Amino acid sequence: MKNVRIAVIGIGNMGSFHARQFFDHHVPNAELTAVCDINSERLDWAKQTFGDCIQRFETPEQLFAAKACDAVFIATPHYDHPSLAIQALQSGYHTLIEKPAGVYTKAVREMNQVAEQSDKVFGIMYNQRTNPLYQKVKDLIEFNELGDIKRTNWIITNWYRPQSYYDAGNWRATWRGEGGGVLLNQDPHQLDLWQWICGMPKRVRSFMSFGKYRDIEVEDDVTAYVEYENGATGLFVTSIGEAPGTNRFEISGDKGKIVIENGKLTFWRLRIPESQFNQEFKGGFGSPECWKCDVPIHGENEQHVGILKNWVNAILNGTPLLAPGVEGINGLTISNAMHLSAWTDDWVELPLDEALFYEKLKERIVNSTFTKKSENVTLDVEGTY
Repeated sequence: MKNVRIAVIGIGNMGSFHARQFFDHHVPNAELTAVCDINSERLDWAKQTFGDCIQRFETPEQLFAAKACDAVFIATPHYDHPSLAIQALQSGYHTLIEKPAGVYTKAVREMNQVAEQSDKVFGIMYNQRTNPLYQKVKDLIEFNELGDIKRTNWIITNWYRPQSYYDAGNWRATWRGEGGGVLLNQDPHQLDLWQWICGMPKRVRSFMSFGKYRDIEVEDDVTAYVEYENGATGLFVTSIGEAPGTNRFEISGDKGKIVIENGKLTFWRLRIPESQFNQEFKGGFGSPECWKCDVPIHGENEQHVGILKNWVNAILNGTPLLAPGVEGINGLTISNAMHLSAWTDDWVELPLDEALFYEKLKERIVNSTFTKKSENVTLDVEGTY
């Protein structure tokens, strides 16, 4: 195989963006050959944009049966990611899904089991993993430059969204349509990076508000506290209602502190580890000598295209995936745990009680009385399958 034939399922905002990347040859050795969407208007758009050389399908079943591609990119609303990925993998197609991996880990675990039994390449669109800033932090921690982690803090409140954003889609910000709010829509990248760099916590306690800043029924403001196996603690704060917002990721360890903010990585490095200084210092008041280091960052941040290139290279050449699809369950586990903690007003231990989370989610769907006030809602944001 010299080129990978690609189909995109769900050609809303993100799906159409990715389809253009393939069609415009921004991804070497990849060729857009088909699109799929149940919305006829989106298929009309595809015809006008790509012409008749790109096949158009109304259902995934039609697409899979036609053998019009070698690989599929799934860019539909969140609930459909696991089920469509299972269909694609079982039908013999390499598969890439948009974030998040799904809404609840029970479904994602079933998807992962199918992926692990398949010989197809399965990835997820965690495009922030291409950012050399986060790659460098991961490298510093893996090579023990920071020592044992003591505390992690991520304030990510620059996800500002006005009411009109939520009014633009009738599936947006509902338990039935989206399955969550800021944690499931905006924060999957940060939750993934958090665990990718620092590891998974052992328990979670969260506090969140539902419809605090916007006329929505899901969470729009979250403060969560986590504890790790080694005794380290962490804080995750996020909101869509603050302007201007903050994006500051801070990791404190035995050998210093790392901060990523405003596109820059700064390493406050201790001359000797804090634990060693504490044992040896006898002078009463004092603290370890600290050097402020501006760490050089090399490499291009290719974002979405970087993940697309990596996925295609994995299909053609066996290149290791930067964002394996099976790892999508990790950040979602933290998100589910935060929701469950807020719903039960209690600590949530990991591994997560997946059945309890799913039960509580279904309760919110069944008992919802929320209705969209906008009369002109559409399904044009994430894809309309």
